[in-house]
Amino acid sequence: MFRARACVVAVLSVSGLAILELVREQTGTAGFFVGLGLAVLPVPPLMAAFRWLGRAAPRPWAQLLFCFGWGACTAALIAILANNFATEWITAATADASAADRLGSVAVAPVVEESAKAAALLLVFAFRRRQFTGPADGFVVAGFTATGFACTENVLYLGNAFGEDVESGAAALDSVTAATFFVRIVVSPFAHPLFTVLTGLGFGAAALAAGRVRRIGLPLLGLLAAMGLHALWNSSSRFGEYGFYEVYGCVMVPVFVLLLWLAVRIRRRRLRAVAGELAVYAAAGWLRPAEVPALVSMPARSLARSLARSTGGRAAGRAVALYEADAAALALLRHRARHGGPAGVPDFACRERELLRLLWLRRATAGPALARAAVLEELLVPRPVPLTPLEPLERVFVPPARRAPAGPMSSGRTSVGRTAPKRSAPWTPATPGGPPSSRPCVLPGGDGVR
Repeated sequence: MFRARACVVAVLSVSGLAILELVREQTGTAGFFVGLGLAVLPVPPLMAAFRWLGRAAPRPWAQLLFCFGWGACTAALIAILANNFATEWITAATADASAADRLGSVAVAPVVEESAKAAALLLVFAFRRRQFTGPADGFVVAGFTATGFACTENVLYLGNAFGEDVESGAAALDSVTAATFFVRIVVSPFAHPLFTVLTGLGFGAAALAAGRVRRIGLPLLGLLAAMGLHALWNSSSRFGEYGFYEVYGCVMVPVFVLLLWLAVRIRRRRLRAVAGELAVYAAAGWLRPAEVPALVSMPARSLARSLARSTGGRAAGRAVALYEADAAALALLRHRARHGGPAGVPDFACRERELLRLLWLRRATAGPALARAAVLEELLVPRPVPLTPLEPLERVFVPPARRAPAGPMSSGRTSVGRTAPKRSAPWTPATPGGPPSSRPCVLPGGDGVR
């Protein structure tokens, strides 16, 4: 594991230094810093938007930074070298520099750039398959990769534009830099993420698909769609005086709106899936009933982390964050197993035991914080029970929990403040209540697939 991480850091570092030097050489030092200052402006909003989409089951920041770094450094370096080589080769073969530039931007650049960006998705899909649970993960990984790539490309374009303005002495409002900034930063900052998200959706669909043909074909289909849309966007200026506006208004904006609607829908469905699956674990005694509404509410999650930090420091806040992520991963794991069968999640039992063990280890810290956050966010309906001075506040607001189903893992009452289930070990699997073929994911306490 350490060697793999060291190799990744080395690749990103070397490619980062190389791409910085190439861009600085083409733009000049002054142009490089001007382009860099303008190109980073859309990066935080785009990263926040993609992070918001994946907050139901957040991905590790190290993985997201790897995707951003791959797009900004490695993919950009591959694209610059390959595009320059292809343009020079076409120019030498046709003796027509303008035709070579036109063919390179329409036919070569989309293929090279989308393939280079898709390599990051392929690496995450291949080596972090457990964390690639569906289209939402494809959205997030593709978005971070493409945002990094677009940032580096914008530095190059804006830096070159600034150099032209310095040579011509153009005014600020009439400068090439202002026009380039308006087109690339104001009008179309989502262009590259829009292309690569199509590839990400292909990988997300492949994560849910059964059969090798679909797992290979769906990402390729998404990649081809990304290349086609990218080629159409690059060729828009060739369609006449108003070609750019026609492609932008008739293709890019509708596709953007469609993908935005799809992203919101995917996020809502994911939160509903998390709520439904965690309710089953709460009924079995693994979670407090008050934790479920808190775990599917982003404000409540944030509040729980703040409450934990205020009482236990950064370590407690980190424990609550990990607890929230593991709970969401557990819910999505069970959701996939229920809908895809044992073939969809072959290591379900092992992965479930691992996540339940992690939840159990952090339950003492995270459980009270989440329950308190659910109360403060008014996610629970108060019960008309008199409050005694020594009675915990949670008992007043938490609805009565259902008795855990009979099984070797469950005994006693499971509601908050009452007798806890007696378990020999929190991760011991339960005996299925029915035939294994019909119950691919048996829950603690004998609760099978519903």
